[in-house]
Amino acid sequence: MTERILLFIPAYNCARQIGRVIGQLTPEVRSQVAEVIVVDNGSTDGTREAAIAALRAAGELRAKVFLNDGNYGLGGSHKVAFQHALANGFDFVVVLHGDDQGSIADLVPQLEQGLHRQFDCLLGSRFMVGSRLVGYSALRTFGNRVFNALYGLVARRRITDLGSGLNLYAVAALRRESAWLRNPDDLTFNYSMLLRSIAAQWRIHFFALTWREDDQVSNVRMFRQSWRVLGIAWRYLTDRQGFLAEDQSRLQGRPYTSRAVFEVPAPPAA
Repeated sequence: MTERILLFIPAYNCARQIGRVIGQLTPEVRSQVAEVIVVDNGSTDGTREAAIAALRAAGELRAKVFLNDGNYGLGGSHKVAFQHALANGFDFVVVLHGDDQGSIADLVPQLEQGLHRQFDCLLGSRFMVGSRLVGYSALRTFGNRVFNALYGLVARRRITDLGSGLNLYAVAALRRESAWLRNPDDLTFNYSMLLRSIAAQWRIHFFALTWREDDQVSNVRMFRQSWRVLGIAWRYLTDRQGFLAEDQSRLQGRPYTSRAVFEVPAPPAA
């Protein structure tokens, strides 16, 4: 069975880490992936240049670097990648954040076992049996476990992570249920994505991963983000149908566009 897996790396001001992320693409990983795309959301620190240099040095690898046409946020970059997968005949999309906190090696065993064929999404979990946290504060660990339990009560299913930086989605599921276009474009994209996926009765599987923090700079303001996370859960609990119907995106049905600024192998000359 021939499958086409797209590896999507969202990137924003992670010039120090993006080369290490691309360095994770061992021959074992490359044997599973048909194409790699780095989607840059307007970085100002040389992220694009660092990604291009790393891809050039990587050798045999089909890859592109995209620059978003606007400030779409992390969620908007997901929509760019999902649209690319839908338009270009991919079967699965793997999301690996460009800040080098997660390792794609944790997903490889799931692919080798064929679990991606049995579920609509495989979601990396930092807070389940078998997971390992390196440099992650006790306060943040406790807060995440509380929110996981709260969302589990609201959604009526066990949740071990609201959104890590390593996930896989079946393109057939994205095509069948396009409500992800209505998700927020910011860092709360994953929370809404998870609730909408549960409501749509997607087959969801959490898998353990190792998560580390060393030289990453978080874009999350912890207390403000906590209030937003609580607000999403409260809205889903008190007005589930209204939450699911609401379009929280910035572009309100318009396409999330970007342009390729680098490609290997290079396209043929016109």
